[in-house]
Amino acid sequence: MTLLAIGINHQTAPVELRERVAFADHALPAALEGLRELPSVREVVLLSTCNRTELYAVTEDDGRALDAWMASHPADAGRHDMAAYLYRHQDADAVRHLFRVATGLDSLVLGEPQILGQVKQAWAAARSAGTLGGQLDRLFQQAFVAAKRARTDTRIGANPVSVASTAVHLAQATFARLEDAVVLLVGAGETIELVARHLSRVKRLLVANRTLAHAQDLASRHGGVALPLDELQRHLAEADIVFCATASRDPVIRRAQVEAALSQRRHRPMLLLDLAVPRDVEPAVADLKDAFLYTIDDLERAVEDNRRSRREAAEAAEAIVDLQVARYVETQQASGRVAPVKRLRAHGESARDEVLAKAQQQLAAGHEPAEVLEFLANTLTNRLLHAPTVALRQAALEGDAALARASEKLFPAPTDKDD
Repeated sequence: MTLLAIGINHQTAPVELRERVAFADHALPAALEGLRELPSVREVVLLSTCNRTELYAVTEDDGRALDAWMASHPADAGRHDMAAYLYRHQDADAVRHLFRVATGLDSLVLGEPQILGQVKQAWAAARSAGTLGGQLDRLFQQAFVAAKRARTDTRIGANPVSVASTAVHLAQATFARLEDAVVLLVGAGETIELVARHLSRVKRLLVANRTLAHAQDLASRHGGVALPLDELQRHLAEADIVFCATASRDPVIRRAQVEAALSQRRHRPMLLLDLAVPRDVEPAVADLKDAFLYTIDDLERAVEDNRRSRREAAEAAEAIVDLQVARYVETQQASGRVAPVKRLRAHGESARDEVLAKAQQQLAAGHEPAEVLEFLANTLTNRLLHAPTVALRQAALEGDAALARASEKLFPAPTDKDD
């Protein structure tokens, strides 16, 4: 069996490609069902966030079926261009990659805390879908341990920074006084919740969402006004700053809408921060003179200061990850070494139970105890020695000296003491 990690992330693929292979929560069960039916795939977990789509799998081959699956989801992603962006890690390298992802060492924002929760959600989804077996379950449990240890023993989690907080900092750097700005939040999920928490006082807060009840809940907790998403166009012109993060596969804000809003604003500038993958704001909005659009990829430059400040903590966290990887690999290897012993004992115990049951039946039927004991001894001896006897005879015929030497250790000649 081979352990594989295959995927794309913000380091290897642009947002235009990542958004085409992103899976919303509701799409995970069907995707996992399709993955389970692939030939040679025994276990699989699908991790899909705004910055990565990855498969962690236990397979009987080198993962060709998984490569093809990634390249064909969705159909318009393009098989040939996808292959150029895919990365793959195998066995110990796959273990290290998952541990680094769970710890936040592979994130756009170094050490960001949301990724561990997303990894746990992917693990839970695979467990619910029946695609999580013993090996991946143990691997992900150890990844959670590694992430917790890194955050406890280093400062990589100090002053936690997320994509949402980075976006708010960018808005603060753009607008001298957020207190004078009208802010529009589009969506009501975790990312927008984090944006709302990081926002300081603003002139007015609007929350638009497809499910109005969710918008009302978020708005009530942060002093805002809730709007149904279909009224977005009526209120877009009021917004100085727009944060978007929905699960829509199509843009919810189009160029024509922003163009009309800018006209109503008499071309006062509008800042739009699109934190969604797939993107919520039509890319053509960036061509408008008074619209300033930032996507999640644009945040790469904004978080460079964060990377520098956390470099020392990251080095310590990397050392912890290396230690946890070594422990996991050693445990797996030890488990592989004791597997033959477990099989041997299971074979012996099975033979014992079967022969003992037959002997008890004979006693119950009135057979002589001495006769039953002789049956028990002879039958059990034959059952236990049949397979090794056949193997040793075959080794003698083929000149297998290694097996002959091993048999001398397994079945040493009796000594006088034994007699």
